[in-house]
Amino acid sequence: MIIKINVARVVLFAYLLSASLFGAGFANATESYEVITNATVSEKTLPKTSLRAIFGMRLHTWPDGTAIRVFVMPDDAPLHAAFSKEKLNVFPYQLRSAWDRLVFSGTGQAPETVHSPEEMLAKVASTPGAIGYLTKSRMDGRVNVLQIK
Repeated sequence: MIIKINVARVVLFAYLLSASLFGAGFANATESYEVITNATVSEKTLPKTSLRAIFGMRLHTWPDGTAIRVFVMPDDAPLHAAFSKEKLNVFPYQLRSAWDRLVFSGTGQAPETVHSPEEMLAKVASTPGAIGYLTKSRMDGRVNVLQIK
């Protein structure tokens, strides 16, 4: 009985270790990406605190008064995980928890989820005040790149 428990612990430890090692590799393997905005957004740079407030759904308008529309990839998308961790310094589940609190309390809305890079580009390009993120290879002249300082 004790041997089975120890074997189970070793197997569990090995699994968790390999998942953490491979998980880190996948996050780093994500292609380079940028924060993008609709072409009508006049902001060219943004402090990291403002970016966190926007994607935390706490900042609702751009300085010119235009409503901010936030677009994100699904929680399990590698690009979403990389963006959340690298740009916002939070895990995707922490963002989801914050959005769920807003929705369930009736005090806010979650961002709109898009399911492909093409949809992200199309939505941000066609929605005034929109913000999202996209790999550099998918970008075109329809969106602006927002520098984060």
